[in-house]
Amino acid sequence: MQIPILSGIYADGSPNFRTSYPKNMVPVPKDNGISKGYLRPGEGIVELGTGPGISRGAINWNGTLYRVMGTQLVSISSANVVTVIGDVGDGGRVTFDYGFTYLAVTSGGRLYLYDGATLTQVTDPDLGVALDVVWVDGYYMTTDGEFLVITELDNPFAVNPLKYGSSEADPDPIKAIWKLRNEIYALNRYTIEVFDNVGTANFPFQRVTGAQIQKGTVGTFACCVFMDAIAFIGGGRNEAPAIYLGANGNAQKISTREIEEVLQEYTEAELSISFIEEKIDRAHQHLIVHLPRHTFVFDGAASTVLSMPVWFMLSSTLVDEDIWNATECVWCYDRWNVAHPTTTQFGYLVDNISTHWGETIGWEFGTLIVYNAGNGALFHDMELVSLTGSTAFGVDPTIWTQYSVDGITWSVEKGISAGTIGQRNKRLVWFQQGNMRNMRMQRFRGTSDAHIAVAALEARVEPLAF
Repeated sequence: MQIPILSGIYADGSPNFRTSYPKNMVPVPKDNGISKGYLRPGEGIVELGTGPGISRGAINWNGTLYRVMGTQLVSISSANVVTVIGDVGDGGRVTFDYGFTYLAVTSGGRLYLYDGATLTQVTDPDLGVALDVVWVDGYYMTTDGEFLVITELDNPFAVNPLKYGSSEADPDPIKAIWKLRNEIYALNRYTIEVFDNVGTANFPFQRVTGAQIQKGTVGTFACCVFMDAIAFIGGGRNEAPAIYLGANGNAQKISTREIEEVLQEYTEAELSISFIEEKIDRAHQHLIVHLPRHTFVFDGAASTVLSMPVWFMLSSTLVDEDIWNATECVWCYDRWNVAHPTTTQFGYLVDNISTHWGETIGWEFGTLIVYNAGNGALFHDMELVSLTGSTAFGVDPTIWTQYSVDGITWSVEKGISAGTIGQRNKRLVWFQQGNMRNMRMQRFRGTSDAHIAVAALEARVEPLAF
């Protein structure tokens, strides 16, 4: 029998059935003749260099990669040469956008414009605090949490206080602003309002009443444009936090019960500093959710193909769960450029290895419940149908499995060889795998030394009647 492996089940003491998402194994919806999908190793991270500080944000502008690292705006060339442009001060994560002439960056509530030669701060006192910035129709629009503020068309360093706008459908603070289909989305804490440029005097943007969404975001960086919609962590008034896609006046929830269980492990203050980003690559549409202690990924394309929400985890640990040590995925120089979230390193993603910054990491996945209509069964053997032979050079890595009959306590792990490099006909089989009286869950783990893709789990099972 073939046992599904794209997500697993375990139990907690509540009691609740919980979902275990693959860790550092990416679900790929592809009919390969063995199954409808498979698990491939997550990308490895290779270091390219270091900068003047920890990366706080990045963008591709005119074919060049720009980052704010520490307090410095820098450019990084295709040869990985870091050039310091100027100081933007401290203040947490930054936001970027650009128009025809300037690259705009907000840092610590300040707005800076860079024209390719000179970095200049916008010092007009009417600007106020710049929490976020977008460029739209020739204007640089910022928000201080209460108003929408635009610069002058003929002078982006000047602000007219008579040209303030506001998001007033609900008295909740503005957390972020985004541009989608040339409309402005003001993301408040409990609502999202949409504005269109109608060219009126003073503030030229007018609210699109029918496009309002009755949910909002928890933080400035807990939202992004994803799949022609606005993805965000948040919710409406008197609602627990979840993850949504918002567009056309509606919000569609994409978080599962399991994701929301994890979100509720965080306080609102912790969620407010979360960061989400989009990564579109090779038929994947990934929404990467960077939480303070977890990194989850939603695959919009796979979810459409499989007609179910497809999630997985990324983690830079060998065991247990923690954050993925890569952030700000920017496509530039024909590669996905990333930075380490807690060091000054920057690098890029590769798929021929799965180590992170030279360190070995672990992977894990589980199965759904095997159930024999209340009867027992003997498990004579279990085989992971896999692509082998791409393991690390000079090692013969071990992969392990264990099972549970209640989802809480697990058997002793049993390991087998994953095969050496070039051993492409290696079969990954465990013999004498015990029995079950009612139900059984299985899980597997390995390290980045065992760089394998898994198409299916086949089990030779003998039904019993107890």
